[in-house]
Amino acid sequence: MFNMSPIPHPATNASATKENSNTPNANGTSLTVTSSEKKPTSPITTPELNPQQQRQNVNASSALDNSMGSTSALATHQTSSSSDSSHPATVATTSSNCAPRRFVELGNTHRHELKSARRQEKIGSMLRDILGGGNGKLRDDAVSAVPDLSLMSGLISQINNTSKSEDTAAAQVTSAPMLNFSQKYGKCQEVIGKGAYGTVRVAHKFDRETRVESLYAVKEFKRKNMETEAHFNKRLTSEFCIASSLRDINVIHTLDLMKDAKKDYCQVMEFCDGGDLYSLILSSDGGLKQDEADCFFKQLVSGLVYMHSMGVAHLDIKPENLLLTSNGVLKITDFGNAECFKMAWETSIHLSEGVLGSRPYIAPEQFRCEQYDPRASDIWATGIVYMAMRTGSYLWQVAIPDEDIYYEKYLCGRKDKAGFEPIEGLRRSRCRNVVYSILDPNETRRLSGMQVLNSEWVRGIQLCEAGKRGY
Repeated sequence: MFNMSPIPHPATNASATKENSNTPNANGTSLTVTSSEKKPTSPITTPELNPQQQRQNVNASSALDNSMGSTSALATHQTSSSSDSSHPATVATTSSNCAPRRFVELGNTHRHELKSARRQEKIGSMLRDILGGGNGKLRDDAVSAVPDLSLMSGLISQINNTSKSEDTAAAQVTSAPMLNFSQKYGKCQEVIGKGAYGTVRVAHKFDRETRVESLYAVKEFKRKNMETEAHFNKRLTSEFCIASSLRDINVIHTLDLMKDAKKDYCQVMEFCDGGDLYSLILSSDGGLKQDEADCFFKQLVSGLVYMHSMGVAHLDIKPENLLLTSNGVLKITDFGNAECFKMAWETSIHLSEGVLGSRPYIAPEQFRCEQYDPRASDIWATGIVYMAMRTGSYLWQVAIPDEDIYYEKYLCGRKDKAGFEPIEGLRRSRCRNVVYSILDPNETRRLSGMQVLNSEWVRGIQLCEAGKRGY
C-alpha cells in the first residue's frame, strides 16, 4: 500500500529567492517514450477538499488574472483507490448535493459549464501570490528579447521620465488621443487578488448605448521593499511587453499598461468568467473527470508550445496561473517569472538560472543545475498539473529526494516493474507512459511540448468545441 499523509502546501513561493547550485547537468539520451505496459494497481483516493465558489461573469469576452493564489488546500496523496473509472460519467458535479453540473459528455465530444459555479466568492483569500511570485530577478535578455522593441523603449521612456507631463510621456508610445483609465476601462471595484507586490481588481465599464457591461482584470503594480524605482520600472515593463506580445487562444490577452486615477501603474487584461483551474480542482471532490482533465491538459500544452515557439518560457506553470472561460477554454496567465530564451534571429537558446516557480511544480534540474533549459521546466510542470487535475492532490511537495520522501518513492517506483502507484492509477497505459516521460528527472530525456502533442495519447484527446475555437 502506498501511504502518504496529507501535507499542506507551503505558502512560500520558490521564486521569491534566487538559488543556485554548482551541480552539473545530468547526461542523457534522446527524448523517447518508454512504453512498457504496466498493469495498473488500484487507483488513487485523494483527501476531500473544501469546495470553492466561482464568481459569475456577465461578459464572456472579458477575461484574466484572477488565477494565481495560495495552494495550501491541496494535499499529497494518502492511500490507493480510484481516480479513473471504467465507465464514463455523463455529468460531473461539485461535491455539493445541489451543485450545478460543470461537465457534460456528448457522445464523442463534451461541454464545460463553469460560469454558474460562482467559485470566486472566496477567491481573494486564495490569491496571495497572484502577482508574479516576486522572483527577485530580471535578466537583461528577458527584456531585450521582447518582439516589439520600440514599444519597450517607449514604455521605459514614458515611465522613467517623471519630470515631464503624462501627455508628453505618453506621446512617446502612441500619437492617438489619450483617454484616462476610467474612460477606457471603467471603474475598478472588487478586489480578487492581493499580494506582496500589488492588487488585482475587476474593472467595470458600462456602455450606455449598447447597455452592455464589460469586465477587465486590472493588476495594480506595487514596488517591493527596498526595490529601486529603476528596477521597478524595468520589471513591470518587461512583464507587460512579454505578455502583450503573445497572441494565442490559450494565452491570456494583455491589453494595456497605464496609470489609474491613483497614479499607480496597472496592467489591463481580459477577465475569465470561469475562474482558475486551482479553484475548479478544489471544488471537484477528488479530481476532475478523465476527459475533462485531458481537454484542459491538451490546451495547456498547446499554449506552451506556442509560447516556446515565440522564444518565451513561463517558469511558473501551476493551476493558479491557468484561467478558464465558462465554456472551458484554458488560458495561461501571469508572466512575472517569464523569460525570453531566444531571439527570432538566434539559433541557440539562453539557459535560465536560479530556482523559479512554486515548489510542487519546480523541475528537479532547477535545484541541482547551475543552468537549465526553461522549456523542459515548463513541460515538467504540466505533468504535475495533470496529476493534480486527476487526483486533486500533489504528487510531492518538492522534487528533491533528500527533502521529500514521496519524490524519493517516485524515483524508485519509476524504475520498478510495479511503477509509481499514483501514476499507475491512470487507467490508460498510453497516458501513463507520457506522464512518466514528462516527469523524467533527466531533463535531456524529457519530452518536448511538441512531442507531447504528437504522442498517441494526446493526439487522441478530443477537445471541447470551445477549446477548438478559442471562445
